[in-house]
Amino acid sequence: MCLAISAKYGDIPSVDILVWSELPTGAGLGSSAAYAVCLAAALLMACGAISCPLQEGESTARWTEEELTLINSWAFQGERVIHGNPSGVDNAVGTWGGALRYQAGKITPLKRVPMLRILLTNTKVPRSTKVLVAGVKEKILKFPAIMNPVLDSINAISQECQSVLEEMPANPSPEYYSVLEEFFDINQHHLNVLGVGHPSLDRLCQVTASHGLHSKLTGAGGGGCAITLLPPDTSVLAVEAAKRDLCACGFECWETKIGAPGVTLHSLSSLKAQVLHVLSQS
Repeated sequence: MCLAISAKYGDIPSVDILVWSELPTGAGLGSSAAYAVCLAAALLMACGAISCPLQEGESTARWTEEELTLINSWAFQGERVIHGNPSGVDNAVGTWGGALRYQAGKITPLKRVPMLRILLTNTKVPRSTKVLVAGVKEKILKFPAIMNPVLDSINAISQECQSVLEEMPANPSPEYYSVLEEFFDINQHHLNVLGVGHPSLDRLCQVTASHGLHSKLTGAGGGGCAITLLPPDTSVLAVEAAKRDLCACGFECWETKIGAPGVTLHSLSSLKAQVLHVLSQS
């Protein structure tokens, strides 16, 4: 990427690149895309292909839509180096943030969606996306009359979920979270029918359900990670108890949010102390 950007936009000055990540690798969380997006933004800015949007006194800033499109296009090339034939979803989410709709190869950013609080849990069970996708394809070919309606239902869940998310900012009713929880449960059952579930994910869903929380797998399935929705009225005690029980199963768990902004330029003063310490040692 460095050589290609230099060739197209002019020489990149000599740079040291230090990568700091809190994303586990190989867990289906888009860590490679996050890396590719940040690297593309840094290299494009270093050679002047995009501006430095940070103004004096600001802690963070983002690029224009046109510049984000350029960042995304180079990040996609980085993903191609790593994955061969990626969908482009992960680098698009890393670039624009928020929520995106992906259908038949078309990526559409959703406007005005809420930031959802979640638990993100890594079962630490390794899986192969390639093998899982092949298994789903085999089932569809073997039982088309059974499996195609399941896929249609999953598509309907996605469309209904989009409608709910777009309605929530104007009317943040608790009822919407109950609907999302039902979508989580139905979707998880469908994914098990497709054959991408795993006993570790079943166990995870049972643990969170015992605390009144609803979970579903994310990524390829077959192990990997799951997300648990945390509605605004979820008690701190329930969250801590769920995290404790999940860790007792040998899982790793974080509390985070989905729907956050995409790639962002930060001033030194806005960085975490841990990151500043690493930078000072480099």
